[in-house]
Amino acid sequence: MSSEHHAPTKDPPDHPSSSSNHHKQPQPQQPLSRYESQKRRDWNTFIQYLKSQNPPLMMSQFDYTHVLSFLRYLDQFGKTKVHHQACVFFGQPDPPGPCTCPLKQAWGSLDALIGRLRAAYEEHGGGSPDTNPFANGSIRVHLREVRESQAKARGIPYRKKKRRRKAINDVVTVKKDVANSSSTHNQSST
Repeated sequence: MSSEHHAPTKDPPDHPSSSSNHHKQPQPQQPLSRYESQKRRDWNTFIQYLKSQNPPLMMSQFDYTHVLSFLRYLDQFGKTKVHHQACVFFGQPDPPGPCTCPLKQAWGSLDALIGRLRAAYEEHGGGSPDTNPFANGSIRVHLREVRESQAKARGIPYRKKKRRRKAINDVVTVKKDVANSSSTHNQSST
């Protein structure tokens, strides 16, 4: 072993060494947003589901029926109690005891999942929004049925939030008030 010890030399930042020209280091990527990382996980889960089918499916082979079966498959991992019509707790928002009714995916979770998968499909070269299986009318019908059945089973009616619209009179009143206050201010200053 040689007793010579070479200290590494540092090139000034303005003059990169010749070896750094051969191997460009990748720029550190910004961490994905929570939405983007969830979208990526959802997409990977869906692709894995397609591969697990018998026979395995490629991305170009699936349609909305596979999306519907994926949503039903996910129910086994759900955490929302959905009472059967025959259950004594059907329609009760706070049941007093346990029952054997199944746990399913909550409607809101499925709705958000479909939104992320719809976007991921288009990002992965799936084609036009018109041919997107996640945007198919059957998916919307399924989600609506899930929403309504879960609302009935839990005794909690689903009501779409209404946006509060400003009336034209409100805007006119504000303009008059502003005009009156400025004219009053002008009169008092003279």
